[in-house]
Amino acid sequence: MTISPLVDQTIAAIGPLDAAAVAAAEARQGVLTKPPGSLGRLESLSIQLAGILGQPIPQITGKAVIVVAGDHGVAAEGVSAFPAEVTPQMVFNFVAGGAAINALARHAGANPGLTIAKVGYGAANIARGPAMSREDAVRCLEIGINAANEQADAGANLIAGGDMGIGNTTPSAAITAAVTGADVASVTGRGTGVDDAGLEAKIATIRRALEVNQPDGSDGMDVLTKVGGFEIGVLAGVMLGAAARNCAVVVDGFISGAAALIAWRLCPDIAQRYIAAHRSVEPGHNVGLQAMGLSPLLDMEMRLGEGTGAALAMPIVEAAAKCLAEMATFTEAGVSDGDD
Repeated sequence: MTISPLVDQTIAAIGPLDAAAVAAAEARQGVLTKPPGSLGRLESLSIQLAGILGQPIPQITGKAVIVVAGDHGVAAEGVSAFPAEVTPQMVFNFVAGGAAINALARHAGANPGLTIAKVGYGAANIARGPAMSREDAVRCLEIGINAANEQADAGANLIAGGDMGIGNTTPSAAITAAVTGADVASVTGRGTGVDDAGLEAKIATIRRALEVNQPDGSDGMDVLTKVGGFEIGVLAGVMLGAAARNCAVVVDGFISGAAALIAWRLCPDIAQRYIAAHRSVEPGHNVGLQAMGLSPLLDMEMRLGEGTGAALAMPIVEAAAKCLAEMATFTEAGVSDGDD
């Protein structure tokens, strides 16, 4: 399927992990001064990083969180506990450095980037028709790819996306249901905190969106165009762009997870380059992660978005790389291993 020259070239550049680097990292893990497997997920994570970065001993050279904001016409259906004007207000908060992602990105030593690249004045109401035109969907992907390339050019090889958009758990649930085939009720949560009646109305809105639009769950472009959102499309582009540059892609919460599903449908090999940061309270997030074969690093009962879970997980990812790189082998340390 041809999308655009930039998107096509980006997808074509994403292949399997570097098998030689994976084998070398596995071999090194086997001779470090510890019982085999005793560092648990840190070991498998370091081996995955080796394959992603193409380095037998992976080095994190820079971290970036790319925060993307967008409005949603479906907010008019009353699917959120907060009004749509909160989205631009929060963007100003990001710029001022006062949001949770600013604090956590600073803590992680990441570079939180905010790119102004307007596609349109919010995605259309998916309960009444498609979210966007195919041209706008392509533009979203291209904006994300360019943003990832900019960060990779600046030295980042650990890249995450974050979101802001009142109402965006609704398209995220629609995307998750469309791609995984799960029932809408099982992937829909309370978002910003709707009550029981609001949750039932939200579920009904998502069912209506899927019925009206009939997205093809096997076609990432079709799903994005019909039931996506501008920031979700840009995040999918960020993931494609980062993966094509052999960067590790840290997947945040539910909205980032929906974007990851879009990118995965466009390029199945990309899932090997995903690191799931955390499990969101939103039920659809875990459904999407399981569909892609991902197991999250953290479960902190978070549901904020913004890239906060990804920023929190970045030091763990970096710690995995440092254990592989900086620990001594049994021979180097003069320590007897289990075979002696």
